[in-house]
Amino acid sequence: MKIKIAVIGLKGLPAYVGAGTVGENIIDQLKDKYDFYVYSTSSNTIHKSGFLNGYYQKVFRAIPNKKLNIFYYYLVSALHARYRATYDIIHVHNSFAGFTFGILKRKYPIVLTTHGAFNIVDKWKKFAWFFKYNTNKLVRKADYLCCVSKDEKRRFKKLLNLEAHYIPNGINPVVKNELPPIDISEPYIFFGSGRIIRTKGLHDLLQALHRLNFKGKLLVAGDMDQIPAYKAEILEMIGNLNVELVDLIKYKKLLFSYIANSQLFIFPSHIEGMSMMLLEAVAVDCPVICSDIIANKDILNETEALFFETGNYVDLAEKIKWAISNEDSMKERAENAKRKFLLEYNWKSIALQYEEIFEGMVQNKNRTRSNLVTGSSH
Repeated sequence: MKIKIAVIGLKGLPAYVGAGTVGENIIDQLKDKYDFYVYSTSSNTIHKSGFLNGYYQKVFRAIPNKKLNIFYYYLVSALHARYRATYDIIHVHNSFAGFTFGILKRKYPIVLTTHGAFNIVDKWKKFAWFFKYNTNKLVRKADYLCCVSKDEKRRFKKLLNLEAHYIPNGINPVVKNELPPIDISEPYIFFGSGRIIRTKGLHDLLQALHRLNFKGKLLVAGDMDQIPAYKAEILEMIGNLNVELVDLIKYKKLLFSYIANSQLFIFPSHIEGMSMMLLEAVAVDCPVICSDIIANKDILNETEALFFETGNYVDLAEKIKWAISNEDSMKERAENAKRKFLLEYNWKSIALQYEEIFEGMVQNKNRTRSNLVTGSSH
């Protein structure tokens, strides 16, 4: 029989942002070897409970309050796994779920993958104490700790004396001529984020374009409704710029089309773990201008992307101006980045690292069970 692995934290599949995209790619690579059971909430998937793309998805009905719904989702998933199901391993994405470990540990070994455990975005500031408690006190209860960024690994060691296994996010090859066409005839630069909040830096980009008196087109894709006050600020800042706002693009191939057809992908984020949006730009060899945060510089270098000083719209303006005037150099950077990522950051090799972890967990579990039966202490 196949090993049964329950997955908590993806929120809903098919995925279109963040940890969901990471988990979905791991499952897709390993679903022939393991039986995956994915816990989801109806706020993040259009599907009902049932089999989908080679795994089973258990979908809980969402509650109206978005923030409380996330707490509810993690809690009800843990309770169902503990009392209504039987698995071999629980794979949890997001350190926020630490508060459920007391429920899960009574029955299962836990593999935890964190996606920015030390980063608390604006909309969760009121609950910062709870996020910090989960990270500082409860993450250590996991049987195996993984993280998606090198900086996060360093911080786990320095701040909590925890050894985390760094497993990066990855990309798959993208066949451009199989992507759907888009109805935009004029050249444009692209900004995209699942959640458009202040830490994503869209305001920096708008200020930079105003400084340049930019006459071209900016296409902005993502959910603008996360923080109404920031949305209002952005709409006012647009002014006379030629900006097209599109909603969150959930269809991955369409997102790839928008990025692949853009002149530049601008990524001015202030805080990241390891951004899937950035990797998706790399996957279609789109020239990238990105902030010089450690998360970006850990995976890209000056021959692969053009960096600007984080939060400095004057510097960003200069880099945009240079990039537009040096198209060949930017294309060369993009090709270098894609070549490296297909070799070092591909989902097939990343999934093999998780397979090794899962196999080790099951062997330890079986060994412990055998020792309990025989009375051995070794």
